[in-house]
Amino acid sequence: MKKTTDGPASGLCAGASPEARDKARRTVAALAARYPAAVCSLTYDGEPWKLLIMGRLSAQCTDARVNIVCRELFERFPTPRAVADAPLGELEEIIRPCGLYRTKSSDVKEACRMLCDEYGGVLPRTMEECLRFPGVGRKVANLLLGDIYGIPGIVADTHCIRICGRLGFYPETLRDPRKVEAIMSRTVEPAEQSDFCHRLVLFGREVCRARDPRCGSCPLAAEGLCSHADGECSRV
Repeated sequence: MKKTTDGPASGLCAGASPEARDKARRTVAALAARYPAAVCSLTYDGEPWKLLIMGRLSAQCTDARVNIVCRELFERFPTPRAVADAPLGELEEIIRPCGLYRTKSSDVKEACRMLCDEYGGVLPRTMEECLRFPGVGRKVANLLLGDIYGIPGIVADTHCIRICGRLGFYPETLRDPRKVEAIMSRTVEPAEQSDFCHRLVLFGREVCRARDPRCGSCPLAAEGLCSHADGECSRV
């Protein structure tokens, strides 16, 4: 499938209403009060190439598992060149617990080769260039650009899609990451988007969980931002 590189709102949604933008501002503030430190759930030491690999490994795998696997991976192969030159079998052995390990191992090896040979070891700063890395879609590209360079973008992961739907920014039945990215990019202030998405992950794990949401203790419901305090939100 050809990766799209056009902007986040390319014909998918109209501009957000003043009411939606106001609700987004209040939601951002409530989450910031609950989680002052908006940290990436993929634990890395600030080296961009490591987040590139971790983002690829996170597909259909928990961040906790990726963090465990990457501790061993980065200890054995401490530079992107080392990963690029590593025997594929050794990468597969380490990456196996993340699932889809053959494809992921091949992808991270090639991504590190590209990073070293085509970008001089420096992570590119554009969506179009990030999408060139194998296995990297808009979700991971927005994570990279936001966390490394502070470039606005919505990381439309499972937490973002579920929570923003429950909050009423779009129908809860909407599951298309591209459309969610478009809608929320128009709704959340650009400067807040990266931290907002990090906080949604924390909030989604602690409170607004998929199958057992803790609606009664939800700070957003307490602020009148969510109508599901009765616990009747969708379990998806």
